[in-house]
Amino acid sequence: MSSRTEPEGLSDVTISAELVAPLPTGVEICYQTFGDPDDEPMLLVMGLGGPMTWWDAQLCEMLAARGYYVIRYDNRDTGRSTRSEGHVTRSAVLRAFLGLPVRPPYSLGDLADDAFALLDHLGIESAHVAGVSMGGMIAQTMAIAAPERVRSLVSIMSSTGRRSVGWQHPSLAPTLLAQRGPSRDAYVAGALKVWRLIGSPGYAPTDEELRSRAGDTYDRGVSPEGVLRQMMAVLTQTDRTARLRSLHVPTLVVHGLADKMVHVSGGRATAAAIPGAELVLVDGMGHDLPHALFESFANAIARTARRAG
Repeated sequence: MSSRTEPEGLSDVTISAELVAPLPTGVEICYQTFGDPDDEPMLLVMGLGGPMTWWDAQLCEMLAARGYYVIRYDNRDTGRSTRSEGHVTRSAVLRAFLGLPVRPPYSLGDLADDAFALLDHLGIESAHVAGVSMGGMIAQTMAIAAPERVRSLVSIMSSTGRRSVGWQHPSLAPTLLAQRGPSRDAYVAGALKVWRLIGSPGYAPTDEELRSRAGDTYDRGVSPEGVLRQMMAVLTQTDRTARLRSLHVPTLVVHGLADKMVHVSGGRATAAAIPGAELVLVDGMGHDLPHALFESFANAIARTARRAG
């Protein structure tokens, strides 16, 4: 274990090394913790193809400094977690995108079960749960499946699973489905192209920042097949709207008004479905977590957690 102090005035936050949790299903989940294990636990769930490091360490430390034991982790098929089996063709992805029947290698429910099993491994009965994009869908699925285990819910740039909301801008499909070369340079170049398309126009990072992030992502481990398996889980999800209406958990929904990956209607529909949910719409925010908004994100997430008492 190690601790450090950030220049932004954060108190000392204890940060674990990257650890591995062997789950009963045979899946191994890589995770990392920030803060005091005696504080209230907060689980951060990342989206499609994203390793846990896309929850920036500084944001995790900000949340820990507000009194939470923060846990970020790699979903299966990302980063240093288990690579699943099951070949997915691009034609199968297209069929799923069109709503035609296909059988995914695993479901959002399976990914939610991974998250619960990680909490079990850590001896945590319930936690505040925040998810981004696909991670928001997983977080919603967790709250529906076991509401007693989710103390508060934060759904960021996500949707309900209803096909009439939260749609993807049609112009993105060719770039998202384009095949990339296996090299690090090819991955970085492709990532920059995607992130420039879907990122926040009001908070645009520099090319140097994007290259650094993409390089770190590649070095931790990337799996094009894994991304397709996750994509199939997203495309075959069920409409959660009716079940979300049954939730009685403090909820925050955050969405960017410039999001091309998941249209803002997805965030609006999520907030409308969950009783008492707070909706925060951010002008100039796309499908990412801009550094300039970290303080706002941390304050809003902590505010929602405090509503759980």
